[in-house]
This record gives sequence, C-alpha cells and structure tokens, in this order.
Amino acid sequence: MKKADIETAPCSECGGRLEKKYISQEFEREGLKVKLLGIAALVCSKCREIYFQPGGADKVAEAANSLFRLAQAEKQHKHGLTAQLCRA
Repeated sequence: MKKADIETAPCSECGGRLEKKYISQEFEREGLKVKLLGIAALVCSKCREIYFQPGGADKVAEAANSLFRLAQAEKQHKHGLTAQLCRA
C-alpha cells in the first residue's frame, strides 16, 4: 500500500478513522527493556490499532535491536534503555 493510501484508508480491524500520532513502544528481551518514544504512526480512533508507513515497522524493529545490542555491549542488562526521536 502506498503512503497516501494508508493515510486515507480506514482501519482494517474495525473500519475506524486513522489519525497521525507520535507513539511510544516498549520491547523486552531476556529481562531487558528498551523503549522508543516519538515514533510517527497512524492510530485507529476506535480500536487503537497501530499502523506504520511502508517499511516503518522494520525501522522500529531495527532501532529496538540496536538498543538491545548497545545494552548488551555496555553491560547495561539490569537497566532499560530509552531512545527519543526528535524532529528538527
């Protein structure tokens, strides 16, 4: 689906209207938590289903995996890491 199509399409789960929001997502792996803040997404106004632009979910997963690698390399396995996306 193209970017323009996804922004105007109804929710595939309930038919609700999609709204552009900036969300946070938390991931956990082997007791370590990482959190990404400020992720651009489309969120259904009725059921709260989350949609990303094409390729967006892969980029979110890549960012989370990078934080997990950083935490393991820096021996921060007892603490969580948080990354915040900033727009210029």
